[in-house]
Amino acid sequence: MANYSKVSVANDPRTELHDQLGLTGAEISINHLPAGASVPFVHSHKANEEIYIILSGKGKAVVDGDTVELAAGDIVRISPAGKRQFFADDGAEISYACIQVKAGSLDAYTIDDAVIEK
Repeated sequence: MANYSKVSVANDPRTELHDQLGLTGAEISINHLPAGASVPFVHSHKANEEIYIILSGKGKAVVDGDTVELAAGDIVRISPAGKRQFFADDGAEISYACIQVKAGSLDAYTIDDAVIEK
């Protein structure tokens, strides 16, 4: 069995990668909202923080009543309790990746977790 997984995603409204990649420590989704559209609900989480990476376009997130303007290249972290909803700009679509992980679960990162192979 290979030590990697690869998938390609289409321009669907939402693609969840948990099953497709066999993820065991995170959930990742790729999301597309057409101009003027929004996620149709406000949500929060019990234990998972979310990291949103804006891939293209522009829009906004409303988090706990605060409006956060978004454009390609922006990255936003939202704590589990943050009540959030996403909107595409009236004149532009928005595409973003969402990475969901358990808050406080990162014990080591980058060089602390790396094993340099010789």
